[in-house]
Amino acid sequence: MYYFNTRIMDLKIAFTDKEITPWSGMIFMKKLLDRTGLLSQLVASDLPKQGSNRGYDPIQLITSFLVSVWCGANRFEHLEVTRFDEVLRKIFGFKQMAGHKAYQRYFNKFTIAINQRIFTKISRWFFSQVKLDNYTLDVDSTVITRYGNQQGAKRGYNPNKKGRNSHHPLLAFVDEIKMVANFWLRSGDAYTTSNFLSFLEDTLSRLEGKVISLLRADSGFYSKKIFEYLESKSINYIIVARHYSTIQKKVAAIENWWVLDDGIEISETTYKSDTWENPRRLIVVRQRIKKRPKAMGKQLSLFKEEGIYMNYRYSCFITNLGLSAQVVWNMYKGRANCENRIKELKEDFGFASFNMQNFAASEAALNFVVIAYNIMSLFKQAVLKSNTLPQLKTMRYKIFAIGGYITRSGNQRILNLSLSMRRRKWIEGIWNETNNFSWPFVPT
Repeated sequence: MYYFNTRIMDLKIAFTDKEITPWSGMIFMKKLLDRTGLLSQLVASDLPKQGSNRGYDPIQLITSFLVSVWCGANRFEHLEVTRFDEVLRKIFGFKQMAGHKAYQRYFNKFTIAINQRIFTKISRWFFSQVKLDNYTLDVDSTVITRYGNQQGAKRGYNPNKKGRNSHHPLLAFVDEIKMVANFWLRSGDAYTTSNFLSFLEDTLSRLEGKVISLLRADSGFYSKKIFEYLESKSINYIIVARHYSTIQKKVAAIENWWVLDDGIEISETTYKSDTWENPRRLIVVRQRIKKRPKAMGKQLSLFKEEGIYMNYRYSCFITNLGLSAQVVWNMYKGRANCENRIKELKEDFGFASFNMQNFAASEAALNFVVIAYNIMSLFKQAVLKSNTLPQLKTMRYKIFAIGGYITRSGNQRILNLSLSMRRRKWIEGIWNETNNFSWPFVPT
């Protein structure tokens, strides 16, 4: 039997005037921001100016917005998390911390044209610093549910909250460096492929000088226009085919299947839609439901009365690659990371929650969330040098949530970190790696 010593709970409270922060680990992000030169690039991007001399400096607002997101803020009201932190204020050299309404007022100065100009310029600069020339581009759309009458919030496809207003943004990810290449906010009634070719043109513009070796997309992007556009640009692609009746008939006619693993078989053929001028390569994977009950894909609903087809789930891919069918499938499976990154953006970076009445203001805020995501990804790879990139929520309690206070020794300010002995050497290593960071970034 265990007994608790109730006397240790007999505590009193007292107060101290010492300025202490729970976020001393943000010193690493301050150092990285300085080393990248991101803020200088933003200054040169002709940001919207404040209309009053009393307004906060735009660079301060953007910096403190990034810091608050890294510290866990996922809506505008949560930006207060850093407002009264005097140590953070001193770390970043601010005279006074802003309240959450100051960010909203500033983001309302952005327009669609300003967003396009500023974030295109920043993206071009950022990716020009990355020494990797061949990219795998994953494109996807997602649904962000809205609960008001914000601009662009309309009823459309919303699998989780049917009938609710939403936004339907487009995102493009660079798989090799785990970063967002482009983001457009769209109204909730936009179809998956709405404005997609313009979005893709814009993405290629932002990645100027880079080669897109492969584009991967789900069935929402299955479109003749998209196939033709990619082929005109000599871009290889793997896009999930929709289970139209004509494709189901083509799959049902396949006789030769190669076994890849227990319950998994693969085959290939060619398929020509009535609207296509030429046939395209069709890779088909089928997985036996009894052996793999969680298998991806769909059943051939056209043949639901025939038992043999109901035993499998089928995944179909249109591709212009000349590699073996198995290699093509393995390459597409890497796209699953795209879904994980969208989930992380929403859950850890507040991508689904920073929302304003003004459409352009919301888009501006979310573009800065994307910048916060990319800088954090850079930190994980260039500073932590981790093979398995930890999520931000893990890094918060391992690296950033460190108690600390500032003291002076002559003219030198010292940030004192409250850490056990066994963690100090590791944190010193992170500090040294942050100090040593320089462009260009070479992914490992």
